[in-house]
Amino acid sequence: MNTDSQVNAGPPQVDLHPLGGPAARLGWGHPVALALLLCATPPLTAGAEKTAAERIEEFPNKSSLEARIHRGDIVFQHYCILCHGTKADGNGRAAKLYSPRPANLLTSDKNDEYKELIIRRGGAALARSEFMPPWGDELTDEQIKDVIGFLASIQQRKP
Repeated sequence: MNTDSQVNAGPPQVDLHPLGGPAARLGWGHPVALALLLCATPPLTAGAEKTAAERIEEFPNKSSLEARIHRGDIVFQHYCILCHGTKADGNGRAAKLYSPRPANLLTSDKNDEYKELIIRRGGAALARSEFMPPWGDELTDEQIKDVIGFLASIQQRKP
């Protein structure tokens, strides 16, 4: 015979929380759980108190050499790295597919004007490798100048 408490009890409660047991029943609203969360949160640093304008001033000016090198690095990572490699040494993942292999840009003796021409027109237009594609229709003038600036910066840093 069923009592009222047994009839209205409904289906048995299943604890689906990954921790299970009492820890699961604490929930994030529980004072202990809240205290643990607050202790795990890193304290605010002095930089967090800066205004947006102050944080923007920390970035290099768009026309600075530092900004140009940074943007050129981004262009290189998106367009050049597959053939010329992460170190610009001509040993990218696709380099083994081509003969002649992509140029080692760390040891290149070409001037900036020549680099601009080969980037814009491609290798075949300058009697070089037909596998160097022309990027003139894909890249902006600024992107081409930026990647040339990046290449100059890594040639200066080479060991």
